[in-house]
Amino acid sequence: MTNFDTLGLAEPILRAVKAEGYETPTKIQAQAIPALMDDRDLLGIAQTGTGKTAAFTLPTLHYLQEERQKLVPKTPRVLVLAPTRELALQIAESFETYAKFLRVRVQTVFGGVKIGGQIRALKAGVDVLVATPGRLVDLQGQGAVDLSELEILIFDEADQMLDLGFVHDLRKIMAKVPDDRQTMLFSATMPKSIEALAKDYLFEPVKVSVAPESTTAERVEQKALYVEKEHKPKVLAELLKEPGVNRALVFTRTKHGADAVVKKLAQHGVEAKAIHGNKSQPQRVKALAAFKDGSCPVLVATDIAARGIDVDGVSHVVNFEMPNVAEQYVHRIGRTARAGRAGLAYSLVAEDELYYLRDVEKTIRMKIKTADAPDGLEGLLSDEPDPSVRPVKPKGPAGRGQQPSRRGGGGGQRRQGQQTQAKKPGGGSRRPRRRKSAAAS
Repeated sequence: MTNFDTLGLAEPILRAVKAEGYETPTKIQAQAIPALMDDRDLLGIAQTGTGKTAAFTLPTLHYLQEERQKLVPKTPRVLVLAPTRELALQIAESFETYAKFLRVRVQTVFGGVKIGGQIRALKAGVDVLVATPGRLVDLQGQGAVDLSELEILIFDEADQMLDLGFVHDLRKIMAKVPDDRQTMLFSATMPKSIEALAKDYLFEPVKVSVAPESTTAERVEQKALYVEKEHKPKVLAELLKEPGVNRALVFTRTKHGADAVVKKLAQHGVEAKAIHGNKSQPQRVKALAAFKDGSCPVLVATDIAARGIDVDGVSHVVNFEMPNVAEQYVHRIGRTARAGRAGLAYSLVAEDELYYLRDVEKTIRMKIKTADAPDGLEGLLSDEPDPSVRPVKPKGPAGRGQQPSRRGGGGGQRRQGQQTQAKKPGGGSRRPRRRKSAAAS
């Protein structure tokens, strides 16, 4: 069996890996790390929970250790692009964790905070820049960042970046990066838009596709409660008071809805915090920290704001509102039942959400069972609908989620059916990458 010692990583990196308690790489790490250390471009299809972040973090740090250089103002050597600020922070944390015995400077840039501090940090020089596309374009426009000497470019959750409409920002970014770079592209799915992106940006890439040991739908126990909208807050509060609810993530479709749920839960004696694109960065960091340390065990989130959240020990996921894009349901419930733990997902389904429930069941290829009514809630719940009756697709505001935010601040999900086409941007990778030391010799 492969272990980290056999991958050829620099000793300080191995020391950091062992300090985190890891000895054996995951499937994607075992496949990706050797290829990346051999300077190959890489296309990785992997979901959250497969270890993909370390799969690109470790070989990137190895390269920086082997090819050490002085910091140059405004000129990062490595750029990681992420769709949301939460994911950007998670990635930066991974770099800092595994670089604890190295001299590597990591900086995040994203919207929702003042740009001045980010400009000053870039002026001082950074090795690794982790950015959301919108804020990076803003910094480019102000002359605060120079990508002309970039050596490694990494796209994480590329499918989500396209879903959020970042394709125009990506074009502007790619027009400024050199061709002789190493490029890594990671995506949870492989739609045609990602195939086009890979064709434009990657040079003869190694392809790695890793699925979790079991599908999300198989790992998570899923149940539905049929309840009209006016009764949902009471039902939700009682569910969260049930024994065994240690850490619960509640999903709404809109930012306003998330705030409203927090207020309603407080009225029913349940403390919760919200995280979404309208919250300031300090508010988001505080809410996420309270959720992680258990001081506030209930977090109410929108889909996009939750994409960068990687928290172990989530016992329950509750869909306060059904997502209007079935694939989002899979992303939501995948926040529980991690690392071999059990997980339970409840969906509170109103009459006008039956269409979305059926769409989800079609996507996951299983029927979601009706949950037993918690004590005292029998009168608030509706009967299970007749499965022979085909529900009508909602129209108007009920059928819309949040609209995406260009700034990478976790705006919300796009309208159902809206597809983002990846046109051919500039900056394609058509020449093999050259190491700086080799180029200078």
